Amino acid sequence: MVQIFDEKGTRVPVTLVEAGPCKVLQLKNLKKDGYESVQIGLGAKKAHKFKKSEKGKEFKFIKEFRLPEGESVSLNLGDMIDVSVFQENDKVKVSGMSIGKGFQGGVKRWGFSGRAKTHGMKHEQRTLGSVGCTIPARVIKGRKMPGRTGYDRKTISNLKISKIDKDNNILAIRGMLPGRKGTLLEIKAK
Repeated sequence: MVQIFDEKGTRVPVTLVEAGPCKVLQLKNLKKDGYESVQIGLGAKKAHKFKKSEKGKEFKFIKEFRLPEGESVSLNLGDMIDVSVFQENDKVKVSGMSIGKGFQGGVKRWGFSGRAKTHGMKHEQRTLGSVGCTIPARVIKGRKMPGRTGYDRKTISNLKISKIDKDNNILAIRGMLPGRKGTLLEIKAK
């Protein structure tokens, strides 16, 4: 994230995103495949890193986007998609994987308060406490307990594009985006 200044001179927090260029690898249609979709590739692999079966799809990331029923796309095989499809002040929706935090206890994962620090409670302040009850004599499904935290798919809507650098394929999107530095993001126009 960085700060830029708008026309009025106020500071605007933005996240810089390298957006493409992406290449159209495959177009699926209703007649042949049973649904309409576009498959695009991003980030070319080195020649020695891909197999013969991947010929024509030598990309680090390949993603397929399904189209709503009855909607067609005006792209052709081999077309390049870059930041020129966006305009400044456009509203976008950004999806990505959030930062993974590994195995965490109940206090950090769910915001539990912990237990009171009184006599006889040595090393017990951040423990979970009782998890079951007497009648079913088991732990009920869905109980909030320690476990792996983060690395979930998050979507943030109504983000505004502040600036576009068409030469370097960089978008300056106002606000924070999900994930760490280097995370793959999906940017869709609203």
